[in-house]
Amino acid sequence: MSIPYRQIRAVYTEESITVYQAYDPAVAAPAVAAQRFVPPFKRGRMTWIKPSFLWMMYRCGYATKEGQGRVLAIEMTREGFEWALAHSCLSDRRDMPVRVQWDPERDPRHNALPYRSIQIGLSGEAVDRYVGEWTLSITDLTEQVRGLHAALRAGRDLSALLPAERPYPLPRELGELIGATPE
Repeated sequence: MSIPYRQIRAVYTEESITVYQAYDPAVAAPAVAAQRFVPPFKRGRMTWIKPSFLWMMYRCGYATKEGQGRVLAIEMTREGFEWALAHSCLSDRRDMPVRVQWDPERDPRHNALPYRSIQIGLSGEAVDRYVGEWTLSITDLTEQVRGLHAALRAGRDLSALLPAERPYPLPRELGELIGATPE
């Protein structure tokens, strides 16, 4: 099966989509306890969400990189996710509250794959909506991530241990707006 060059793949239900972020424990612990992003999370900064679990593992080094020692799964509304995409521009522009960029997807060992995954940068109004309206739950995956990293270092196949991501049913207009590859 050929994977489209630019496609959103994620864990989702009819109402929600799971995205990933990694933070320092000082930000992650209060967020998990409150089930919302609360101080010291800074709403004034751009925050990047990633629907691809393996891209998040690449970015945070399986929770080993400084400032990214806790990996969170954020279940957010699909309505909010699609609002963000509808109010986005490519990352080289700065005139919208949301920026998107397409980076090479990664395998469990961080090797680049021949297709792209989306990263979504939220700022301004989009961060306020993400924090105040769109976030349904926040789950700390750090121990699971560390277990995956140990299994990988031991030479185990991680396929059955990874989240079951599938192509996200993106409305055609949104796909065109963000530069997704047509199905």
